[in-house]
Amino acid sequence: MASPGLSNRNNGKRLGITEPISLGGPTEYDVIKTRELEKYLQDARLYESQEEAVSREEVLGRLDQIVKIWVKTISRAKGLNEQLVHEANAKIFTFGSYRLGVHGPGADIDTLCVGPRHATREEDFFGELQRMLSEMPEVTELHPVPDAHVPVMKFKFSGVSIDLLYAKLSLWVIPEDLDISQDSILQNADEQTVRSLNGCRVTDQILRLVPSIQNFRTTLRCMRLWAKRRGVYSNVAGFLGGINWALLVARICQLYPNALPNMLVSRFFRVYTQWRWPNPVMLCAIEEGSLGLQVWDPRRNPKDKYHLMPIITPSYPSMNSSYNVSSSTLRIMLEEFQRGNEICEAMESNKADWDTLFESYNFFEAYKNYLQIDISAENADDFRKWKGWVESRLRQLTLKIERHTYDMLQCHPHPGDFSDKSRPFHSSYFMGLQRKQGVPVTEGEQFDIRATVEEFKQSVNRYTLLERGREIRVSHVKRRNIPNFVFPGEVRPLRPSKVTWGSRRGSELKVSGDAQPDKLCEGKTDLEGSDGGQKRKRVDDTVETDSRYAKSLHLCSGEVHAASPPISNISSRSTKCESMDANKKVDDSIAVSLEKIENPADIPYQNGQIEVSSRCNPPNDSLPAAANTSSFKEAEKMALEKNMAGPYVSHQAFPELDELEDDSEYRHQVKDFSRNMKSSQMEPSEESVSVSARVNSSNGAGPSTDSYNGGLEELEPAELMVPSSNGIPPEPVAQKKSIIRLNFTSLAKAAGKSS
Repeated sequence: MASPGLSNRNNGKRLGITEPISLGGPTEYDVIKTRELEKYLQDARLYESQEEAVSREEVLGRLDQIVKIWVKTISRAKGLNEQLVHEANAKIFTFGSYRLGVHGPGADIDTLCVGPRHATREEDFFGELQRMLSEMPEVTELHPVPDAHVPVMKFKFSGVSIDLLYAKLSLWVIPEDLDISQDSILQNADEQTVRSLNGCRVTDQILRLVPSIQNFRTTLRCMRLWAKRRGVYSNVAGFLGGINWALLVARICQLYPNALPNMLVSRFFRVYTQWRWPNPVMLCAIEEGSLGLQVWDPRRNPKDKYHLMPIITPSYPSMNSSYNVSSSTLRIMLEEFQRGNEICEAMESNKADWDTLFESYNFFEAYKNYLQIDISAENADDFRKWKGWVESRLRQLTLKIERHTYDMLQCHPHPGDFSDKSRPFHSSYFMGLQRKQGVPVTEGEQFDIRATVEEFKQSVNRYTLLERGREIRVSHVKRRNIPNFVFPGEVRPLRPSKVTWGSRRGSELKVSGDAQPDKLCEGKTDLEGSDGGQKRKRVDDTVETDSRYAKSLHLCSGEVHAASPPISNISSRSTKCESMDANKKVDDSIAVSLEKIENPADIPYQNGQIEVSSRCNPPNDSLPAAANTSSFKEAEKMALEKNMAGPYVSHQAFPELDELEDDSEYRHQVKDFSRNMKSSQMEPSEESVSVSARVNSSNGAGPSTDSYNGGLEELEPAELMVPSSNGIPPEPVAQKKSIIRLNFTSLAKAAGKSS
């Protein structure tokens, strides 16, 4: 099994495309805080035991032996002479978190099998090798996925999870000392082979481009844990995955080559809070190469212009590893970077600790309204395939909602799924909903995204046209109606379990005098509603304020206000919508009425407390007061500006994404959306304007309309006919039309009524 050396020192050469920001070494404070961090990571059980490490090595050695036997078997079967059969070879390489050395207990191992030119992917890898593995008693849960973007075979070998890719090279014989980092290995390789090789080549190149592998690993472990705790670790959901976080951390290691993990974590948040996206993050210059493969270059490739958060891989062909990021997920990550930066600065004055940084994000307390996507199938194998397909398409729902509403409605996808133990072969996914911040609210403004949801469902169901039993349902659920199975122990918490970072920040702002009441009066929160008048205001995380801060909020004309985010200086807007009867069963229909969607969202609590969240800059007394510290930060900022300067011009245009079909149907939707917006502005109602119309379902059911009567009307189920190919009359299936109703009333009018 190949295992390139890790001892890559810079030998006096600069690592990265620019000079470091600082060559300063660690202080005594950095040494102490780094030890605390390492202990924190150990206590979090991020390191595997020695026994598990040995077991993994044994599994990889056994797997390497198996593929060597496999390639000789198929070589003999193809009629090759005995000499070629004797020389036939295949090798196992590792990549991902295991290769980087940041994997934890129970993590899977990303592996790559490299074979000769006569060992095909379809017949030999997914044929003979799959058969061999299926006959071994130590191999369980074998799931081949040959039609994936990167074809993979998933299985467990002696209890160790393995993801096995295959790369067919143009060589007759695979040498034992093969170096896959050489570009020549890509000669005459097919696209699937190039993609399969990319993981190993990128991982090895990262390890070559960081000044200290040990510091890089500790920092990356920290950032991976932080991202998972804060709910921003998921490539498929539109956030960042393992390779993305590794590249971001590696760049910080280049900019601060002599820093210890404590300082690297602090500078991570400082740098990426100030980073002007979509300027790309790169570990090295992009090489054109001699094989003609396309590399990331927004000057030549139109699609590359619209990437929002480019994080470029360092090996040829260089590509953007974070193309899944959307405007909503980028906004969420930037808020989290800002929060991390504030906490790290507070740690310097002993006003926060590592526990504060790693506080878990309370997703189901962050919004009042959610989309719930339920999927189910009839058996385990079918459910596994169905789930994989739906997960790969969920990001499209976020993108379609953003595009069809011109980014006015923002989605926050939860990075994981939840299962109801009482329902076999079922999973639920959730997305938080909120109105875009800082956009003036037009009188009677309306949003209708029913067609968007129906379009998403139709695109997902293309995969299951000939399959029965696979279902997907999209529904609206309010915070108080979130199912219990999403909570730990299936017990709904009555209130936040502990004081969070935001509550401490609010208290400090009040005590220090940085937050004046008149500056807080930028938004209005109505405390009346179907939730018993118990609301919470939030920008980025769950916050509980003390009574002193609450009193300062009540000074503003008797209304409750919350501070705007300091970065964007955006004021909250009040919006009214009708409530949905919690007792009505929502099937495949969506009836979203965002009760006073605030920016940020206000959240009801059941304990009668009013809680306010605000994102603010740290108070002056939490920052180092020395003049040289201020000068150093200015120097860092100037150095960072140089890092973001380069030949790649930023483009802030709406993305022309491949996955979003720009067909006549979509254009009609845009026209209808614009027409609804215009008509709603011309004829606003006295209270709040509601959209109530039905969308034709995929079976061609005729349209129907509802009249707005001041409440949210129940949709009548339609009789849908299930296609049948055996001549038996199909059974009628009751299904409700997809509907989302989003009603926004201007703050000005609401304020006028209150006065």
